[in-house]
Amino acid sequence: MQIRDLPYPDPGDPDVRSGPRFLLWLGRNQLRGQLKSMAWGLLHQCSIAGLPPAIGLAVQAVVDRSGSRLAWSGGLITVLGVLIALGDTMLHRTAITNWITAAARVQQLLARKTAELGSALTRRVAAGEVVAVSTGDVEKIGWFVEALSRFAAAAAALVLICAGLLLYLPSLGILVTVAVPLLALAVLPLLPRATRRADLQREKAGKATELASDTVAGLRVLRGIGGEELFLGRYRRASQEVREAAVHSARMWSLISAIQVLLPGVLLISLVVYGAMLARDGRIGVGQLVTVYSAATLLLFPLRHFEEIAMAYSFSRPSAQRAVRVLSLHRAARPSTLDAAPTGDLYDPVTGLMAPAGLFTAVVCGDPDEAGRLAERLGGHAQAGTDPDEDAAEREVLSVLLGGVPLDELPLDSARTAVLVQDKDPVLLSGTLRELLDVPSSGRVTAEEALTAAQCGDVLDSLAQASLATDGDPMTTRITERGRSLSGGQRQRLALARSLVTDPEALVLDEPTSAVDSHTEARVAAGIKALRQGRTTVAFASSPLLLDLADRVVLVHRGTVVAVGEHRDLLRTEPRYRAVVTRETDEEIAALASRGATATIEEVEERA
Repeated sequence: MQIRDLPYPDPGDPDVRSGPRFLLWLGRNQLRGQLKSMAWGLLHQCSIAGLPPAIGLAVQAVVDRSGSRLAWSGGLITVLGVLIALGDTMLHRTAITNWITAAARVQQLLARKTAELGSALTRRVAAGEVVAVSTGDVEKIGWFVEALSRFAAAAAALVLICAGLLLYLPSLGILVTVAVPLLALAVLPLLPRATRRADLQREKAGKATELASDTVAGLRVLRGIGGEELFLGRYRRASQEVREAAVHSARMWSLISAIQVLLPGVLLISLVVYGAMLARDGRIGVGQLVTVYSAATLLLFPLRHFEEIAMAYSFSRPSAQRAVRVLSLHRAARPSTLDAAPTGDLYDPVTGLMAPAGLFTAVVCGDPDEAGRLAERLGGHAQAGTDPDEDAAEREVLSVLLGGVPLDELPLDSARTAVLVQDKDPVLLSGTLRELLDVPSSGRVTAEEALTAAQCGDVLDSLAQASLATDGDPMTTRITERGRSLSGGQRQRLALARSLVTDPEALVLDEPTSAVDSHTEARVAAGIKALRQGRTTVAFASSPLLLDLADRVVLVHRGTVVAVGEHRDLLRTEPRYRAVVTRETDEEIAALASRGATATIEEVEERA
């Protein structure tokens, strides 16, 4: 795989049993690139290893006053120089290719998993961790894959050089051959401690990233309550902890680097002293001493790769483990068995919630978190049901049914087409308004109709004023990341318009009007009902203005449907419903009960 061939047609099915297994899987999938990089690395390293004998021949030729051997040695050094340049260039090219293609493979796997899980991803994994995995961790993993081939070439070159020295000059070759493995393994006792410190640094960095992400996302709210200084102080403390952990980790790596410099220096000094004694006694020639010393000096270069691979693995292992935590998440417990999405009622067997086909159903939950989990489950993103030890009957209960067919049995694309869930905090990506509304859809609802139903007239006016086009076309106005240039209500209505454009078989809305005023809320609710006529719509809300327009209202209490009916009937007959919708306290409910078991409908509507 070359960089120009990216992206991968299929990034593959990763081994997510552990971080090291994932790295091994990546290495196997990069095997061709690894072998090419290793081959060029061997050429580079062996060409460098060939310099000491050539230099030794040249020195001996000068001592012997042989012009022909000196010329032959000069030609050999020139050829080796060309091979070194070629090997180094191609090694760098292939190694960086391995790095980029490995990182691209991981990014594609993460993107595929994100598309599979949708909004359920950040409910199951912290947003900061997802950011850390998709940015810095991907680079660390690519670094290890890239360093692996260069390390393999360096290790092979060390074996060849030591074998050559043993054959060329056994008296000094034995010293080098015994010392090199000791030099390579000398830092092994320090690696576990260095790895633990690197893990701690990564953990603190991930928490700091998560805190920064959450703070930026809630900056508008923090400024409203004057809490930005509090969170700024928290981030300062978190960043200082990251700095201290990084310094603590760097000290260990600096000690490892110092050992990698000290021990080879001791070897060179010992080699020079012992070689000089042998040369003084006439047991070896000057040229041989120069050759062995030069070879030992060049051994330091491949030895540096041992430190690099240890550092790369120490940093990439926790990164791979974080990637595995994301990639091991699953949407469904069972494989898809159907090709097309069915139509019909939307039913959740867990709570007993039924949304009849073609009707506007409003759902009232006293617990907002419970409403969010139920909305997520209606979209086929059940968090439970992935345990392999569960029996089939338990997994069956956890699947929402559409037209009597479990959503888990549908292909992902079909399930997304059939049921669309809009979170209470939808995300607007940066781009123009036309690009925002250019989403997969049935084609039955135009962008203009969706914007009208969502009451986006004032949003269009403000975008037209901010438009750089001479005609003031709001559709060409660029929206900033997450729509931060818009108010909360404007963002919510644009997101609603985007959902209405898709025109799914079943549309699930979680608090679609929570950020708008009551006058706009009533018009938005009427627009949704009119535009979605004949289509299944489920809205989680507690606003009487929206509930009064629903065809049927369902009350969910502690995970179970406890009442179904129309808004006004439930207000009169169901105290738990009335407590959520009218915000009555227990004392007020008791007072009403003491006056006659139930309040008059006029009193209830006045409170609502």
